[in-house]
Amino acid sequence: MSPDYLKGRGAQIKTQNRFLKEQYTTEHIEGLDEELQMSPKTQLFYEHPKKIVNKVNSPDLSMAYSMNPYQGCEHGCIYCYARNTHEYYGFSAGLDFESKIIVKENAALLLEQQLIDHKWQPSPIMLSGNTDCYQPLERRLGITRKMLAVLARYKHPVAIITKNSLITRDIDILKDLASDHLVHVMISITTLDEGLRSLMEPRTASAIKRLKTIETLVAAGIPAGVMTAPIIPGLNHHEIPTLIKAAADHGAMTAGMEVVRLNASIAKIFEDWLRRNLPDRFDKVWNQISSLHGGKVNDSVFGRRMSGEGNIADIIKQLFRSSRQRYLRGRQMPPFDLTKFRKSGNLTLF
Repeated sequence: MSPDYLKGRGAQIKTQNRFLKEQYTTEHIEGLDEELQMSPKTQLFYEHPKKIVNKVNSPDLSMAYSMNPYQGCEHGCIYCYARNTHEYYGFSAGLDFESKIIVKENAALLLEQQLIDHKWQPSPIMLSGNTDCYQPLERRLGITRKMLAVLARYKHPVAIITKNSLITRDIDILKDLASDHLVHVMISITTLDEGLRSLMEPRTASAIKRLKTIETLVAAGIPAGVMTAPIIPGLNHHEIPTLIKAAADHGAMTAGMEVVRLNASIAKIFEDWLRRNLPDRFDKVWNQISSLHGGKVNDSVFGRRMSGEGNIADIIKQLFRSSRQRYLRGRQMPPFDLTKFRKSGNLTLF
């Protein structure tokens, strides 16, 4: 690893923002009096949006709504599809995404306003559909916990996906929701190889911590499963059986899967990361990712983008299905109970 490698960060570059006409660059460093530095220090930016619950129009996703208390994510996962959304804020999808975090302080208030709206009908909301609601900042800011408290008060269903064991902090609220069949949790585990994990997802919890998180949640009566995503051929696809078995051994009730796709700026970020860290595997991994998406590493076609197509995609899907059938046979998440929703937020005699 070169001495200028930014440890603790996934991206090592600041990609160009497609929406900006003028940008800082170090392409002609001989013309600068002093070199521009890419500081890895995390900065917070506070936003006060008008709404927090967003309609999901993708037929690939099971949830009709999602909400995210943070934009950007300190976890620094190199493959993250959410990186491109940072460009809408004038930032880079690369290092900026994991070091310049936008915080939505009023998220809990906005959620409550949504739930009491007379037009709102209860429907499961995905918490953390874009960036991780339990990223490191949540330990200090507690916005996700406040949102869960609102959901519990109104008895509204929620699905959560995270890579962080911090979710166990909120077991008291999650148990309340689970008692009324109002919560599903998916813990995302990409690899059991800690060397690969530390490079690919530098600020996430270790795989063993995530497995223990599943175990802790299930023991508390909170439905939890494992999301093996993204599957990257040539890097982690061979781990599918061991990942699902390990999750099942720790009580997982279900498993999900997505293959990697490298849309827009993510392709350049991932390419740079792969060349720096695994140069001997670059051609194999890059070509196999391309084979999933008709010869390109990017894919936006509904029905194909998250599962891929072709021989390698078929092998991955077959491996996933057989592993799930072998280790999770007879297990499933309990259905949500939408009848428990109370718009008033409190029980009443009238």
